[in-house]
Amino acid sequence: MKREMEELIVKSFFDKHIQERVLHELFTPKKRKDAMNRLCHRYTKMLKEKYMIEIPPPNSNPKYIYDVLMMHGAEKMCYSLSYNEKIDGKELPLLEALEHAVGDGFPSIISCIPGELAYFESEQEYGAPPRYLLKRPKYEL
Repeated sequence: MKREMEELIVKSFFDKHIQERVLHELFTPKKRKDAMNRLCHRYTKMLKEKYMIEIPPPNSNPKYIYDVLMMHGAEKMCYSLSYNEKIDGKELPLLEALEHAVGDGFPSIISCIPGELAYFESEQEYGAPPRYLLKRPKYEL
C-alpha cells in the first residue's frame, strides 16, 4: 500500500465531505474493506461527478478499456484500490489490473495518471456494472 498514492486518489476524485473518512478507513487495516464497500451503492455521492465520464457499452472487455485509457494518456503502470485483494494496494501493469477488475463484480479504482486519470468500476448488481473514466484536468491539481 502506498499511502501517498491513495491520498492523491481520494483527494482528487472523492467529494470533500467524505475524504477524511475514506482515508481513515483505507489506512486502518480492519476498516479498509469499508472504504471499498462505500463504493458499491453510494459511488455517485462519494465521487466527484464532474470528473466521471461513463464508458458506454459494450464495455466489458479489459483490452477495450485499456485502449480507451491509453487514448486519454494513461501510463502502462498503474496503482489499484480494489475489493479484489490480488490487485488492492499494488502497482502493476495497467492491462493486468484491468483483467482482474473488469467484470469482477466489486468496486475498483485504477489510477492511470496520478491525480488526473483513473478507471472506476462499481459493484455488479444486475447487468453490467457501471464503468467510468475519472478524468481531472491538470490545471486543477
